[in-house]
Amino acid sequence: MAEILVEPIESYALGQKKRGKTLFSKVGIVGCGKEGQSIARIASWHGMEVVFIELSDEKINHAIENIGKELDHRIENWGLTQSEKRAIMSRIKGTLDYNELTDCDFVIEAIRADNSGNRSIVARKEVFRQIEKVVSSDAIIATNATTIVITELASELKIRERCVSLHFFVTSPEARIIEVVKGLYTSAEVYERVCTFVKLINRDVIPVEESAGIVSVRLYVTLLNEACATLMEGVATMRDIDTTMEIGLGMRLGPFKAADVIGLDKVVKWMENLHEEFGNQKFAPSPLIRRLVRAKRYGSHVGVGFYRYDQDGNIQNDEDPTRKF
Repeated sequence: MAEILVEPIESYALGQKKRGKTLFSKVGIVGCGKEGQSIARIASWHGMEVVFIELSDEKINHAIENIGKELDHRIENWGLTQSEKRAIMSRIKGTLDYNELTDCDFVIEAIRADNSGNRSIVARKEVFRQIEKVVSSDAIIATNATTIVITELASELKIRERCVSLHFFVTSPEARIIEVVKGLYTSAEVYERVCTFVKLINRDVIPVEESAGIVSVRLYVTLLNEACATLMEGVATMRDIDTTMEIGLGMRLGPFKAADVIGLDKVVKWMENLHEEFGNQKFAPSPLIRRLVRAKRYGSHVGVGFYRYDQDGNIQNDEDPTRKF
């Protein structure tokens, strides 16, 4: 009699307990300000479940509302449908409880700056410790950072080799690149998994060695300082400097417009960090930038920075572009 071959059927089961877990099926985000919202939208857009941590229900609702508004903009201008929007939003959940991150295989810290414009290294280390308490031993813990060194953030964790740094471009959320930084402790396996995540969300990896400012911030703040010097010397008007860089050199936003989108309060902190790290005067904030920050002219998110903005975030054209600051 022929032997009866029996094949296990567990791998074909539809039940959650029997079904294998897909890589990056659930992504966690701690902090859902402008950067966190962009990350949440991008990950959910590409089919991933997203859970983000915030400090209050008010902040959760505000983040959800802003993500919805951004998707509405894409319905109007990018051809996104209402049903696609509902599917994307259904994959995003806000919570106050770190335990909701338990089954995430990738968690990204993206906390806001405090009232003084600082993103405290102490607070971020505490976020890393809170994440490590609840996630599995093979979950990746990352920071979305430009001037903070990931090795320092990971230094007090039990499993340091799972930590990595990456940089999403908030000034251009649809930029198809992400800078990925391998820290001193980061394992090759973790780095490769993060590169896989970047590819899954339809971005290209820019490998960067661990250094304050990485590539994008280090070059941008130098350009902005030089643009300020050019303006203060009376070489050209602010708008003409931006236009020269946009049309002449193909930049999506000129240095002044980009600074307003990023937030001048944030740009100043970038510059101060780089100046302290490298000791090079070229990174020290221009007096013009400091003057605007002292006047709380932080950029488009508050309605005024280098430019003034209407309620829809459009630059007002009734202003003298040669004005003195």
